[in-house]
Formats: sequence, structure tokens, C-alpha cells
Amino acid sequence: MVVSVLEEMRIKDLGVIDDAIVELSTGFTAVTGETGAGKTMVVTSLGLLLGGRADAALVRAGAATAVVEGRISLPPGAPAAHRAEEAGAELDEGALLISRTVSAEGRSRAYVGGRSVPAGLLTELADELVAVHGQTDQQGLLRPARQREALDRYAGEAVAGPLAGYREAYRRLRDVSAELAELTTLARERMQEADLLRFGLEEIAAAEPRPGEDVDLAAEAARLGHAEALASAAATAHGALAGDPADPSGVDAGELVGGAHRALEAVRGHDPALAELADRLAEVHILLSDVAGELASYADGLDADPLRLAAVEERRATLAHLIRKYGGGPEETAAGDGCSALLVWAEGSAARLAELEGDDERIAELTAERDALRAELSVLAQRLSDARAEAAKRFGEAVTEELTQLAMAHARIEVALRHTDAALPAEGIEVGGRTVAYGPHGVDEVELLLAPHPGATARPIAKGASGGELSRVMLAIEVVFAGSAPVPTYLFDEVDAGVGGKAAVEIGRRLAKLADSAQVVVVTHLPQVAAFADRHLVVEKTSDGSVTRSGVQSVHGEGRVRELSRMLAGQEDSALARAHAEELLATAARLGRRG
Repeated sequence: MVVSVLEEMRIKDLGVIDDAIVELSTGFTAVTGETGAGKTMVVTSLGLLLGGRADAALVRAGAATAVVEGRISLPPGAPAAHRAEEAGAELDEGALLISRTVSAEGRSRAYVGGRSVPAGLLTELADELVAVHGQTDQQGLLRPARQREALDRYAGEAVAGPLAGYREAYRRLRDVSAELAELTTLARERMQEADLLRFGLEEIAAAEPRPGEDVDLAAEAARLGHAEALASAAATAHGALAGDPADPSGVDAGELVGGAHRALEAVRGHDPALAELADRLAEVHILLSDVAGELASYADGLDADPLRLAAVEERRATLAHLIRKYGGGPEETAAGDGCSALLVWAEGSAARLAELEGDDERIAELTAERDALRAELSVLAQRLSDARAEAAKRFGEAVTEELTQLAMAHARIEVALRHTDAALPAEGIEVGGRTVAYGPHGVDEVELLLAPHPGATARPIAKGASGGELSRVMLAIEVVFAGSAPVPTYLFDEVDAGVGGKAAVEIGRRLAKLADSAQVVVVTHLPQVAAFADRHLVVEKTSDGSVTRSGVQSVHGEGRVRELSRMLAGQEDSALARAHAEELLATAARLGRRG
């Protein structure tokens, strides 16, 4: 892997990096330098390439952009290469070119294989390319939740499969329980609502309203209430049109129009205009006769019936009460569609009542489903717990073996799985004959325990280890993770902090062994660790009094001895420091690594 930092890039207190090329070759690469320099240079650059957050503070004041580029060699058929090609990237002789640009305004652009891509793709590729292990990961592993995640990650598919099934059942149980709780909690309110709907529907059913009935009744009431006036008016109109039989001397309108028509009819042959008027008078005469006949029938059929009028008014009052109560406001009533609105309400209320009356049935169904899911969850939780227990044993043995190679030959790591009893039976599930608390990740509480020497009681690693022991324990855990993670490159960011002496030599030796099967990059301040590296990079700072710049150079031979001397004693030219540095390199070479 080759990482280049182009243009001008300011990283925290590091200053400015100008066109720095960092070649992270296969094997074991150690990165050293003044405090903070090596870490900031390599880790920040790799972080950007791997999809980390872009920060405008990385760009030097006055510069337009900061650019980080990487060239990563991939074996044929690598998942990362396949994913990059899916995104339209092209490989350059088996190598994947990645670039990240950050502008002074904080905008970021990413390129993979010559193709502009979302920064999220870099994060996807990172999962297949590089595993980063640093001090932040160490502190995170002190938390029980992270320890559970770490164990699950180590176990792989053995836990991932049961965990996926458990989570699906847990999600269904949560949804069913929520719906059941809503139904039972609101049961009283829903019962009251059902009673009100039932009463209203019974009132409407008893009244049996018809669509538009209120309009018809209003018209009938008006007619019955004015029957005498209507009869008198009809009789008067009929007399005017057809004459009054009781008054032979009277003249009716029909006879007058008939006389006018006969007068014109006699001379119509002499003038077409007059003939047309004669025809119109004939039509008027016929119309008057028809109206007179209908008036006679209307008057004969009109009957002032007080009993019927009382019945109509009573029916109207009944409907008006129901309309006001269920069918809408004054607008619907004024518009004459009160009964229609009433029937619409009845139809919707009947559907709602059917739904509410089905609650008891639904509650029974949900209760049965909840109980079945709890039983299923118990089985899945037991299966998940068994898988974790098997992985915990292997994990503890693997970390203990690593500690043996890190000058903690008698230390022992255990992974404890504990279950907490549920506060109430209804809040837990049955696992192993106990009702225990459960959550989205199962019933297991995972805790890493350390027994630093024979006879010592295993205690949580945060309490049972000194600072140097904790660093070695964490490094052992990281190495175990590295051995189980399918990535070709591992970056260890000062995981050897707090360690020195013989333990530091063993750490260097262990990292060198890991580099036999993977590319290992270690940011370190320990000369005992750096001496085991195949390649040694040094980050150096220079300053002209106004701008601080940093660069990276590969050291070997005399230059490497001087750097190790500086790391040992702070004096590159100290004879004792040089002798010690040469001894470290010789020891590393004797143990199987090149000096």
C-alpha cells in the first residue's frame, strides 16, 4: 500500500505536509517520529482514504485543497476489487487507486479507480482492506457492550446466524407486545366508544330514516299547514279560468280566449300574420282548459288533516334530533341532506363498531402469538448463548496463548457469560430453567476477566491489570481479532503504550510473527518494537520560524541505528544508545526478523 499526501495539508499541530510519499510495504512497517507526528501523519491520511470524516481544518490556511492518494495492490478475485469494479472503477495492473480531496470549505470528493464515488464506498472498501486497532478501541473494549460485540465478531457465523434469527423473533415480539399493550391499556376507552356507537345505531335503526325523507316531510308539512289557504286560492283561480257554476252571468277566461280565437279564425285566410296569432290563441285556450282542470282536481284532493299534520311534525322532530346528534351540523340540515348524512354516519359507525367488538378476539390472538414468540425466543436465546459460550472458550484460550508470547506466561483470560434474573416474570424469558432479562442482543452479559498469575482470582480487565498489563492484554485481543478478520492490512496505533523492557521486545516479536501472514503497520514510540520491523519510516518536522513542515523518510542501516538511539536515549550520537540500538537490531535479526 502506498499513501501520498499532496498539495499542502495541515494536521492538528503537525504543521504542513508537502508532497509526502509513505510506502507501506508488505510485512512489518514501523512508523516513528516525534511525539504525535507519526501517528497523525499515517493514521489521519489512512482515515481519509478509508472514508473518515473530512475536516476543513486539515487544509492549510491559504491553500485550496488537501489531497490524499493511495495505491493498494489486490490479489485476483478480491472482494474489494469486485466491489470497486461494480462502482465503475478500473484497476491499474492489479492495483486500486484511491484518492480523497478536501477543500478549504470542508467539501470532500472521493475517487476510486479514476471514477468519482460517494465517500460511503470508501467505508465499504475499508471493511475489506484495512483493520485499524488503536487506543480508542482499547478503551472501548473496557465497556461490556463492546466486549459482547467483540466476542460476536470473533465467533463469526457461529454466532451471527443464531443472532440474526433471535433479532427477527425479538422484533416480532416487540411489535406484538406493543399492539397488545395498546389494546389492553385502552380497553376501557374503546369499550365506552363501542357503547356510544351501539346506542346511536340502535336509535337510528328504530327510526328507520330514508334518504331525503326530511326534505319530503318538510314539503308535506308546509302543504298540510296551509291547506285552507291553498284550497281557497285554487278555487278562485279555477273560477277565473272556467267560470263559476253558481253565477250564470259570470264570464270565464277560457270563454273570452275562445271568443277571441273564433274572431280571428274567421278571417285568417286574408293575412298569414293574423293566422299565426289565431294559432297561438288556440294554444292558450287549450292550456287554460288544462290548468283549469288540474286546479279542480287539486282542490278536490286537498284535505286539511290535523292528525296527519301532527304525525308529520312528530316524525320531523324525531329525524331532526337524530340529525343534530349524529348526522352533522346546521349546514347539512339547512342543505336538506340531513337524513343522507345520518345514514352515512350509521354506515361508518357500524364498521367501527365491528372493529371494536373484534378487540377481544384480537387480544386473544395477540396474547397467544406473544406467548408463542416468547417460547420461540427462549429457544433462540439458548442457542445464541450456547454459541457464545463455545466462542468464549476459544477466545479466552486464544488470548491467553497470545499473552504467553507477550511476557505474561502465567496470565489467564476468561470470558464470563452472565444472565440477570428478570424483575418480573412477565418481563423475562425462560433460559436454562431461569426467567432472565433479555434485550435485542440476547440474554448474555459478556465480560472479559484477567487472572494475572496462578492462584489469582479472575477480575474484570479494567480492574485486574496494571497499565502495562492492560496494553498487552489489549494487544493480545487485537492480534486475535486480526487473525480472525479477513483483511490483508492491519494498522496498530500505539497499542503498546505503557509497555517497556522485556514485554516490549515480546510485543515486537509477536507483531513480526503476525506480519508473516499479513501487512502490519505499527505506529509506535518503543524502539524494542520498531527494531523488529522490516521497514522503518520516520516522520520529521522542520521549521523556518513561521511554518512547520513534516516529511516522511525511510531509514535503514546507519540511519535506523540513529533513530533507534534517539528513541532509546534522546541522543542520536550517544555511544551507549547506539550500542543498545545495534543490540536491539541484532536481537530482532536473531529471532527471525531482518535488521
